[in-house]
Amino acid sequence: MAVRAKFRLAIVTKDASERVQSARRQLLDLVTQHAHVVVTEFVAPEMVTTEKQPFDLIVVLGGDGTILRTCRQLGNTQVPMLGVNLGRLGFLADSSPADFEKTWPQLLRGDYEVVHHLMFECRWLRSSGAVETFLGLNEASVQTGAALRILKIELRIEDELVTTYSCDGLIVSTPVGSTAHSLAAGGPILRQDLQAFVITPISPHTLTNRPLVDRADRTYCLSMPEVPDGATLVIDGQIKCPLTTGDRIEIRKADVTFQLARLPGHSYYDTLHRKLNWGGSPNYDAM
Repeated sequence: MAVRAKFRLAIVTKDASERVQSARRQLLDLVTQHAHVVVTEFVAPEMVTTEKQPFDLIVVLGGDGTILRTCRQLGNTQVPMLGVNLGRLGFLADSSPADFEKTWPQLLRGDYEVVHHLMFECRWLRSSGAVETFLGLNEASVQTGAALRILKIELRIEDELVTTYSCDGLIVSTPVGSTAHSLAAGGPILRQDLQAFVITPISPHTLTNRPLVDRADRTYCLSMPEVPDGATLVIDGQIKCPLTTGDRIEIRKADVTFQLARLPGHSYYDTLHRKLNWGGSPNYDAM
C-alpha cells in the first residue's frame, strides 16, 4: 500500500512525568522523520478533540486508563487508536515502545486492521428528574463505597425483572471490560469483539448468583429501593457519581464503537497468555 500524501497523527501522553516524556521524545524523533506526517499532541487529562482537524490515527502513550479517558473524550467522533504501554497490565495498550518503532512503517502505510469494539451509554436518571448521560468502554458499576452496607440492586433487562442482587456492588461490563473489574470480581473473559454485556455481582451474599451474559442490543436497568450514603455509580473506574434513593441507571449499546488499530498477526489469546501469565497444562511426561 502506498504511503499517504498526508498522515495526520495525534499523540496522547499519560502525563508530564519524565519517564513518559522521554518515551514521547523518542516517538516524535521517529515519526517526524517523515515530512508528510502532521503531529498534534495532547497531555492527559487535556481534552482530546477532533474539532480542529481529523486524525488518521491516535497513539496513546500510557496504559489502558489513558485509552479509556481518550475514547470517552472523543465522544461521537471515534478515531482508530493504538496503545503504547507505559503502564502495568495493558490489555488495550499492549504494544511496547520497541514494538511501535518496529511496526511504524506498517502503520504509516495504513497496513493495519481497525477492530470495532462495543461501547456503552449510561443514563443516570436522578430522583430530582435530572438526567446525565455518560459514554464508556469498560464498565458501569454500582458500588457500596464508604457505605459498607449490603446493597439490594434490582436488575431489569428490557423491562423484564431478572433478579434482585444482595451484594457489595454490581458490574455491567463490555467484552473489552471483561478483563478489568469484572474479572477481578469473578466474571468470565469474553472475546473483545463480541456484542454482549456481562453482569457480575461483587461479593454476592448468596451462592446462587453467578455472572450473566446477555445480548448488547438490550437495555439494562439498575435500581435500589434504598440507597445508603456512599453508594456510587462508577464509569470506567474514572467517573464517580454519588447515588440517592430514587435514582435509576440505564445502560445500553452506544451508537459509536471504540476503534482499535491492530497489526497483522495480532493474537488476542497470546495477549491473555502474556498479560495473565497463563501457564497451560502440567507436563506430566516430565514428572
